[in-house]
Amino acid sequence: MAEISGSPSQKEQQPEQQPEPQMEQHMEQQTEHGCHCGTEHGQSGRHSHHSEEMKGRLVARLNRIEGQIRGIKGMIEKDTYCDDVLNQIAAVQSALNSVGRLLLEGHMKSCIVERIQTGETEVVDELLITINKLMK
Repeated sequence: MAEISGSPSQKEQQPEQQPEPQMEQHMEQQTEHGCHCGTEHGQSGRHSHHSEEMKGRLVARLNRIEGQIRGIKGMIEKDTYCDDVLNQIAAVQSALNSVGRLLLEGHMKSCIVERIQTGETEVVDELLITINKLMK
């Protein structure tokens, strides 16, 4: 099935804020894995700091997946043979799993290690819950 190129969604406009000194130092320590989940603002303020390269790779993969989903929708509308549609659904699920694995790897190699080193061992339970969700 030919992929339909999806257009990236528009980012919400928010005023730029100057990074806090701790956050700035934290961002400078990014590794090739790209994920550095910030915990400076407590659990509700957590966010990740992916490198621009990682963001680009993730967005490109998600755009392809978005195109595949549109293609599947078109297949349904055109009464395409069920087995062909199911094969495309399997391909999308595989692609999403790939994105999840990429994020998980970066998260484990940076955020999880960093939080364990600072004594936040409860992050292991959080990780196990997330892995269980991904494996369903």
